[in-house]
Amino acid sequence: MAKNYDALAKTIIKDVGGKDNVISVVHCTTRLRFKLKDEKKANDDALKDTDGVVTVVKAGGQYQVVIGNEVADVYEAVLKEGGFSGGGQVADDDLDDSNMSLMDKAIDLISGIFTPILGPMAAAGMIKGLTAMCASFGWLAKTSGTYEVLYAIGDGFFYFLPLILAITSAKKFKVDRFTAITIGAAMCYPAMVAMNSSKKVLFDLFNGTFLHSQVHATFLGIPIISMNYTSTVIPIILAVWFASVVERWCKKWIPTVVKTFLVPFVTLLIVVPLTFLIIGPLATWIGNALAAITSAVYNFSPVLAGVLLGSFWQVFVIFGVHWGFVAVMMSNIAALGYDPILGLSLGASFAQIGVVLAILLQTKDQKLKGIALPAFLSGIFGVTEPAIYGVTLPRKKPFVLSCIAAGIGGGLIGFFGTKMYMMGGMGVFVIPAAIGPKTGVDMSVYGLMIAMAVSFVLGFILQIALGKKSVDQAYDEKQAKTVQEVANQADAIAKAAPSLASTSDLNVSTELVSPLAGELLPLSEVKDEVFSSGAMGEGVAVEPSEGVLHAPADGKVVMTFPTGHAIGMKTSDGAEILMHIGMDTVNLQGHGFETLVAKGDEVKAGDELVKFDIDAIHAKGYVVTTPIVVTNSKDYEKITVVSQGKVKVGQEILDLEGASETETASSNPQMA
Repeated sequence: MAKNYDALAKTIIKDVGGKDNVISVVHCTTRLRFKLKDEKKANDDALKDTDGVVTVVKAGGQYQVVIGNEVADVYEAVLKEGGFSGGGQVADDDLDDSNMSLMDKAIDLISGIFTPILGPMAAAGMIKGLTAMCASFGWLAKTSGTYEVLYAIGDGFFYFLPLILAITSAKKFKVDRFTAITIGAAMCYPAMVAMNSSKKVLFDLFNGTFLHSQVHATFLGIPIISMNYTSTVIPIILAVWFASVVERWCKKWIPTVVKTFLVPFVTLLIVVPLTFLIIGPLATWIGNALAAITSAVYNFSPVLAGVLLGSFWQVFVIFGVHWGFVAVMMSNIAALGYDPILGLSLGASFAQIGVVLAILLQTKDQKLKGIALPAFLSGIFGVTEPAIYGVTLPRKKPFVLSCIAAGIGGGLIGFFGTKMYMMGGMGVFVIPAAIGPKTGVDMSVYGLMIAMAVSFVLGFILQIALGKKSVDQAYDEKQAKTVQEVANQADAIAKAAPSLASTSDLNVSTELVSPLAGELLPLSEVKDEVFSSGAMGEGVAVEPSEGVLHAPADGKVVMTFPTGHAIGMKTSDGAEILMHIGMDTVNLQGHGFETLVAKGDEVKAGDELVKFDIDAIHAKGYVVTTPIVVTNSKDYEKITVVSQGKVKVGQEILDLEGASETETASSNPQMA
């Protein structure tokens, strides 16, 4: 059954400052990315403590709520709950970016343009890479129709990348998207592409440098510096930005009655020629310069470059600055046909999941296990935010260990000379992107796989050897606090309960019946050491099938909680009983609980004490396993569980063996 995320969406909107504080919201692989009018109105701590939220990150001018793999479903619930329109986008006329640094604005721009296309881009890259791999191994002939169709699926996206980026850039720069698409289409027009390879050359520019270009034709007598704009990134982004300036000017001066066709008419007539004459060549040279600079850094020492980028890649991801490397990669592929830089980071996700796997084996915290397992699985496929924010970063040392392992993996990738020939998938799916069209599956590809494996194993070993103490530090502190709190509860039961007029060391023998319908479990199976260890006393647990807690014997209610999650009783025979519905359910602040009795009430076995909504508690991520603990177990010779499996309300479950009535009477004449 699909989860209901409405409650989570309502909480998120409330804690980001309410729907009126939201300018826009989009989502990426793992995060809800909000733009807020005032980030000070957001309640960071409340969001971080919300079940279903991994953490909160502020970067790139965005307020990012990290959800994990279920982000798409949560996003839809947020749109529905907030009434946000336009694909999650709301009016941003009141956007105040005065407090955003130049770096923040650059990151926001790049992420806004690339985030919407990452899924299809990765998919196309995977198809292109797998097709190339099949051809390299001889499984598929390059002359076959099958190869042509599959390669067209993969390569078509990148060939017409300017058209795709025109759409996302138009949204970012607030340009009519069809005007932007027309600009991209002109840049990829077959005749213009063919002009770049024409044998008719009027003259050459910058011979002998990376800026070398040829002029094959003119526009109104002005030389057109020939460039091939298919698969490029920077030229179309700058062209659409320039179109936004021209379009705003046109809308200001062209009469409303003819704006529909004259605004795009004038915009295209100005922007497209200037793109071919000035913007495109300049943007291409910028891309070539970036490629030359990054190649120079890489060529100085591929191993050193790999160690540095691998070590710091996860830090870049945290602050969102990794988008800059994505843009550089696309420029390098357009200029060189490959990118040597971004591939150096590919060991990071495997180092991260190596550490996470070790933590999964080391931790005693069931909640952490619940986060770590899906984080490990998603990390295999390159989605590491759940691992970073939910597992390693909060514990600090495991995160540092993962960075060390990633740095060594990056150094190996540099050593093997791995290059990326396209934007591929993530995690294990990125391997086909490293297969060269001409070189096929060579040592650089095998080297990448070796580096991934080394990063994983090294991350695991480092965490096992050096990181264990940091895994459950906060958990152990919480457990100690919980032990004290439950001990206080038990002490409160003892103090609140009327004492029996008996001088015997043992209470009278008695029995307790099941206060719940459900499955009987040994106390040792309760996923909380306070109860499972027997520290609070002996007893049993029930996994309830019905949401009503009953009295297990005749007696008096000596303790209730405002949150309704626990009840303390003292039976008529002197047994002090603590019944605790679920684990950590005190955090629900009474949501899903209804207490039916008050402190001091006399009750009979089977009387209803608390009603609780099992589904609502589960929806919040909590279990309802209920320990029934005899907190004064020391007052009994022996406590025996007398049932097993499914039990009904009123069925005997515990036999408390103490002093016989004769022994008690002889030691206390008043009772004879």
